[in-house]
Amino acid sequence: MTGTKHRHPVPDRARRRAVRALAAQLGVPYSVAARMLAEGRRPVVFAQREQRPFHARVRDTREAVDLPLGRAAHLATRFKTGEPRLRTVLAMLYATVEHEAPALKPAPEELSWVADLGEEAAVDITCGALDQAARLLLDDDTWHLWNRIEAALTAGDLNADPRIRDAARLLGRELRTVSLRSALPAARRTLDALLVV
Repeated sequence: MTGTKHRHPVPDRARRRAVRALAAQLGVPYSVAARMLAEGRRPVVFAQREQRPFHARVRDTREAVDLPLGRAAHLATRFKTGEPRLRTVLAMLYATVEHEAPALKPAPEELSWVADLGEEAAVDITCGALDQAARLLLDDDTWHLWNRIEAALTAGDLNADPRIRDAARLLGRELRTVSLRSALPAARRTLDALLVV
């Protein structure tokens, strides 16, 4: 025996090393670099997004906490899939989560505070339970999913809060007039990419 220790293989050691190197190179937190690698985003594109002026980042994060329409629009812009109905389907999923599990939505003061930080990662952490619940809706069979969405939009149409009522009416019109089934796989991929870290 030479006395040297054998290093045991550690799963994902190379990926973790790559994430740390990218985080150091871009000057961003580990979680942000991990998300960027998981999404397959190029460092140049990511760096351009992160290096925007603070007020532009805050504008984006304020949109990202505005449920259901703003968060859906933010994610559809952030995770480009080429699916024109992605924003609508995501908004319907978030409206359904808000209706079925209102306790998952953080307090308005918390959402406002985290939005003013201008950090997408902070918003994603705060909205993580909502994002997870929206993704779990997509595991339901399609017929049952559309029934749940329709029930949520019908309830929202009668809500006293004008923000919820207006969103429900807008989404209800979309549900009745447009075929959205083709957007479900894009919504699934988007939420999977969001939740991967």
